Amino acid sequence: MAGIQLRSVEKRYGDTWVLRGIDVSIADGEYVVLVGPSGCGKSTLLRSIAGLNDITGGAIHIGARDVTRVSPRDRNVAMVFQSYALYPHMTVRENLAFPLKIRKDPPAAIQAAVAEVAGMLELGALLDRLPGQLSGGQRQRVAMGRAIVRRPDVFLFDEPLSNLDAALRHHMRVELKRLHRRLGATVVHVTHDQVEALTLADRILVLHQGVVQQVGPPRELFDAPANTFVATFLGSPAMNLLPGRVDDAGLSVGGVALGWVDGVGKAVRGDVTVGLRPTDVVAAAPSSAAGASPWVGAVDVTESLGAEALLHVEIGPHKLVVQVPEPSPWRAGAQVQVVPRRVHVFDPGSGRRL
Repeated sequence: MAGIQLRSVEKRYGDTWVLRGIDVSIADGEYVVLVGPSGCGKSTLLRSIAGLNDITGGAIHIGARDVTRVSPRDRNVAMVFQSYALYPHMTVRENLAFPLKIRKDPPAAIQAAVAEVAGMLELGALLDRLPGQLSGGQRQRVAMGRAIVRRPDVFLFDEPLSNLDAALRHHMRVELKRLHRRLGATVVHVTHDQVEALTLADRILVLHQGVVQQVGPPRELFDAPANTFVATFLGSPAMNLLPGRVDDAGLSVGGVALGWVDGVGKAVRGDVTVGLRPTDVVAAAPSSAAGASPWVGAVDVTESLGAEALLHVEIGPHKLVVQVPEPSPWRAGAQVQVVPRRVHVFDPGSGRRL
């Protein structure tokens, strides 16, 4: 396996910039997930690493080699696409063996490699079936097996689970984690699914408009987002953003003084954007007792998620989503007291974390 270094990587089509100054190092054996909204450049970056896209500027290194101008076939990377791209007229065995036949490996070595990968991915009973006789999950495992059998330096996954239903996606996420642990492979994985990113990644790279917003372990990005874009992109439901102000008495939101809530730095002063994760807010019955939160609003909508419920609370002109355990005592129209346990504070102009 090998690490990847992206040095000031840029890509544009005419006057349209797709990637701007990407500087990221991916360690040997690391699982990095690229996330961002549609059009942010994540698939373009993945295809650039593969050599399927020429970059406009910068350099790409895989291991000790500068592969910026090296053809895809000579980069020793394997790519698994959203579409399984299996040969429909070939059996599973033949699909797995095909890249090794093209490489002209000896027949005995091909047979041994196919048997090893089939055992690893539990495909042994399916080797003589055609792709049309397989389920979506089975086809995805064959596509991954065809990549694994080559023993590449780097695996590149482009939305590999997006065609699967929710239950199968969960199963395949677990399988991918097991596979990564077993192979110790360097993986770059593109997805629009934040659950996929948070559960699979050693580190997440968040892209927006072709610019890296933040790179770090999932917990770090969730607990300390670098800006409001990352704060609202990662986490479901998304972080609430509200206008606030910090003065010598602490934080106030919507004219309601909340004091020195955890997360507000003592050095911060002036207008701020306040971020509140729905899980960092406690809902309580309204109370006038000393020390009770003065933040009270009306429940507009409730969403039951099984073990939890989401309360959409209106506090003056502001709306706040609060996650509470089920069964929830609150229904539409009920008054609820909102108690923030922890907040995130951002610059209202740049969106940067303060």
